[in-house]
Amino acid sequence: MAYSNMDNYDAEVTSEIAGHCREILRLLGEDPDREGLLKTPERYAKALQFLTKGYGEDGASILRSAMFEEDYSQMVLVKDIDLSSTCEHHLMPFIGKAHVAYIPNGRITGLSKIARVVECYARRLQVQERLTVQIRDCIEETLKPLGVAVVIEASHTCMSLRGVQKAGSITVTSAFSGAFLKSERTRNEFLNLIK
Repeated sequence: MAYSNMDNYDAEVTSEIAGHCREILRLLGEDPDREGLLKTPERYAKALQFLTKGYGEDGASILRSAMFEEDYSQMVLVKDIDLSSTCEHHLMPFIGKAHVAYIPNGRITGLSKIARVVECYARRLQVQERLTVQIRDCIEETLKPLGVAVVIEASHTCMSLRGVQKAGSITVTSAFSGAFLKSERTRNEFLNLIK
């Protein structure tokens, strides 16, 4: 029995991206018709669609799909959420972890939905600063909590593999709202919990 990949990709988009990829390979001095590269343009086209699938997703809909009324007003923290995104400046990956907390104001969401919101915005061409704010704003606008805190720690291959070539460097970004912005005690509790 032959192997069959069950992923679904837009055939027209795949074909068009693959054609451009063939030309890029040729411009780099490669032969796109050599055995090892024959399927590379199609693979690249599918990989790129996967890495940017967040454009077809809506963070608010993700949260609303499991939103519940609940009388709980203490911090809810989901930390160490694996994250990979694509730098919009170099089309190279950045990889790290997101830590997301909110203080409910009568509404909670399923814990996995927080990780899915991170994934939704990470699977787009990004800068880490915007990604951090988009996650915060989505939770803020949808759940209307007493506050939201987001910290992302990531390593950027555009910085470690090219340019300055500083492997091991980590970029940390943060975005706070509500109680996390107004109360140093609340913000410090969050920061201590993610250490």
